[in-house]
Amino acid sequence: MRNETLTDKAGIPPSLLTGYIGILIFMMGDGMETGWLSPYLLERGMTIQQNATLYTAYGITIAIASWFSGVLAESFTPKKTMLVGLLIYLAGTAGFIGLGLDTLDFPTMLITYALRGFGYPLFAYSFLVWISYAALPGTLGRAVGWFWFVFTGGLNVLGAFYSSWAIRELGHIPALWSAVFWVLLGAVFALLINKAPFRINEEAKNNKWKELIKGLTIVRTEPKVAIGGIVRVINTTAQFAFPVFLPTYMEAHGFSTTQWLYIWGTIFTSNIAFNLIFGFVGDRLGWRQTIAWFGGVGCGLTTLLLFYIPQYSGGNYWLVMLAGIAWGACLAGYVPLSALVPSLVKKDKGAAMAILNLGAGLPVFVGPAIVGIFIGSVGADGIIWILASLYFISAILTRFITLPATDTGNVNKVAVTESSVLQS
Repeated sequence: MRNETLTDKAGIPPSLLTGYIGILIFMMGDGMETGWLSPYLLERGMTIQQNATLYTAYGITIAIASWFSGVLAESFTPKKTMLVGLLIYLAGTAGFIGLGLDTLDFPTMLITYALRGFGYPLFAYSFLVWISYAALPGTLGRAVGWFWFVFTGGLNVLGAFYSSWAIRELGHIPALWSAVFWVLLGAVFALLINKAPFRINEEAKNNKWKELIKGLTIVRTEPKVAIGGIVRVINTTAQFAFPVFLPTYMEAHGFSTTQWLYIWGTIFTSNIAFNLIFGFVGDRLGWRQTIAWFGGVGCGLTTLLLFYIPQYSGGNYWLVMLAGIAWGACLAGYVPLSALVPSLVKKDKGAAMAILNLGAGLPVFVGPAIVGIFIGSVGADGIIWILASLYFISAILTRFITLPATDTGNVNKVAVTESSVLQS
């Protein structure tokens, strides 16, 4: 057995270090248009309804690809699945910018942007499967914490900072094209420089279609995996619900658009830092405890604080900012879920990850749908209580996601046992 390295102690499998770097750079390119594409399209003459349809189609393909990524990675290896994701992303991007966006050909834009949505889940979430196999015993929580650190840091932070410069210096269309460079650079690190081995699941290799179906049927044979998937949906439902109604609510309480954007940006700066912190906390305190208390209960309470502090503080900017930072931190409390769910099964970890990844994709619809369905009848106050209640429910559900061991109270012992079986 090899000696522990510094990266081992940090929780990063040394063989996958360049893969982590690749994910960071890839997601920076993928996420660079997130904050400005919609208003840009509106300025060019598209309607709100067309924008909504465009993003709905994009969200559908993200959810589908998120589910496929786990079983495809286990059947074909993560590297091959990531390559497919890269190629689909490049094809969708070229079609969207070069054919659809140039003349605002909406049908072409719809097809190509939806195609592009298959790209990043196949690329990034397949790497998450790789991590679940490569992490050393007892370090899986930290390993996935680092994954969400680079994933969110690239998508929501570096992408936003880079795009703010690129739009100003290059213009909107050249800025979009420049994303291709960053995506390709990330792929060089993750697919070419990264030489980590992956021992393919022979059963999955020989029965690929069976494995794809197993990505759904596992919820029947392993109901705890299904519970984990539900908790994962709840995790980021508010993240996609908030932008639909919270900016208007904040404006009504005296916050300018600029102030709200600073708060929203700071929320995710806090989130990426705590993605890493809660990976370490989960490995020490226990995965279920971390998810239930910091994730479920923490997000439930801070969701209410974020909504009610503007009312009862007279619109105090810094108090709202602190509530936002706390919510972003607690949102990261769910990070150990990516370690807990694949540890529920001794094999078919790709199928388990498929359910978890599907749970990561579905909130793109669930969040806005909750707002659309209920805001007319219960208002913004009712929506915030629905979201907070979902978080509290997730804390209760997490108590039922027990690991397969005699002593379920000692999560780290079980994690070591599971990982040891995996490494043997």
